[in-house]
Amino acid sequence: MAALTAIAKKGRKVEGHRPWPRVVVSKEVWRLAIQELVEARASLLGLWGDTGCAHMALIDEASNDILVVTVEGREFPSVGKLHPPAIRLERTIRDLYGFKPVGLPDTRPWLDHGVWGVKHPLGARKRSPVRAASYAFLPVEGEAVHQIPVGPVHAGIIEPGHFRFTANGETVVRLEERLGYVHKGIESLFAGASIDKAARLAGRVSGDSTVAYALAFSRAVEAALGVEAPPRAVWLRALMAELERLANHFGDIGAICNDASFSLMYAECGILRERTLRCTHACFGHRLMMDQVVPGGVASDLADDGIDHLRALVEAVRHRLPELIEIYDNTASLQDRTVTTGYLSPSLAREFGAGGYVGRASGRAFDARKAITYPPYGELDFTVPVFDKGDVNARVWVRIREIEQSLGLIEQIIERLPKGALRADFGTPGGVREGVALVEAFRGDVLVSVRIAADGTIARCHLRDASWFQWPLLEAVIEGNIVADFPLCNKSFNCSYSGHDL
Repeated sequence: MAALTAIAKKGRKVEGHRPWPRVVVSKEVWRLAIQELVEARASLLGLWGDTGCAHMALIDEASNDILVVTVEGREFPSVGKLHPPAIRLERTIRDLYGFKPVGLPDTRPWLDHGVWGVKHPLGARKRSPVRAASYAFLPVEGEAVHQIPVGPVHAGIIEPGHFRFTANGETVVRLEERLGYVHKGIESLFAGASIDKAARLAGRVSGDSTVAYALAFSRAVEAALGVEAPPRAVWLRALMAELERLANHFGDIGAICNDASFSLMYAECGILRERTLRCTHACFGHRLMMDQVVPGGVASDLADDGIDHLRALVEAVRHRLPELIEIYDNTASLQDRTVTTGYLSPSLAREFGAGGYVGRASGRAFDARKAITYPPYGELDFTVPVFDKGDVNARVWVRIREIEQSLGLIEQIIERLPKGALRADFGTPGGVREGVALVEAFRGDVLVSVRIAADGTIARCHLRDASWFQWPLLEAVIEGNIVADFPLCNKSFNCSYSGHDL
């Protein structure tokens, strides 16, 4: 961490920020931090606004150490000018706070669709007429090109998002996304909330990752307050996280195959997903395990017959999964749709710090469970599956291998689950405290930064979904493919609208 350490020494350290340092830096040092991203010595973990300042979290590519840098003022040198993954994050800061990233190459609104009635709701709130703002999509020049608008309303039960295709015949020349339709003002709702209320809110940022979000928020609060969850709670959290991973991966694999018109796999994976959800309900009283992970530990214990349900689930999956893998791998028509489709290059995955199956299918082996080794994963035996083909097929195989690893983790957890308390107490902090956490959700790493006021309420909370760095890559992988392959590419990414739109 030599370079980031040098940057940290050039700033003023903020006391009470745990477990990684936060330093207030000048604009010149902020530019040095940007250069670390440009030179690929660090990856961007997050970039967000605050009262009178902006924060940027970086992770050292070699050591996995994390540093948060802060630049004060309403203007700061644009990160996106030199590092494209930051562009949408800076556009969001402009929308929410009214700050000016100097040199930002794209100044169009991102989350603000012109219907809020105010501008810059987290900054100097200004009244604004309620009107649907026009949005200028990027131009495409060439002969015989045409545009295909899709969404924001889609068929079936799916969140809203607009996709503007420019195509030459059936070949996609450019895809541009327009998101923000499910902006909920979550970061505003956190302000002034009690820790318990904020934990419930965090678990609802993206419902399919409720365990991961609640865990990231809880770990950030615990870091800020210097609290450790009891051992049994720590292991139960990991159990819930792996069950959540199983259910989502089953759903994704089935949906990808369904988008390739292979409904048999969709049905079979749906059965396994349903078995997993029924198991989680039997074990924790809720199919999604919502509100079970809380700051200080967990809300309830594993049911008395929970281990029996878990062993039955693992046995059922181990029996059926190899048969489904064989079906998937030996169906020529299915392979024809997934192999080589939606290729994401390793260099682009690396530049955007792509997490989860998107990054690992393109050679980026980052997994917060290994890189950060938060408990109890440092005591568990598992591997991170990595492929280098970067296509839809590779993203399916990452999920398959992760299912196998999660089954092994569940077996280890139930064999070694310690006894004891479920939740640690924590009192009023007695001063401002800050914490940050990075947790591996099923689609990639989730970052949470929290500042707790002296009275114990939440002063500021920022949550960053893996989708922030995956949505732009979906635009890249569809280029050169046919329009009909977009559902395959889209589902192989399965980015979160809700987790992105905040």
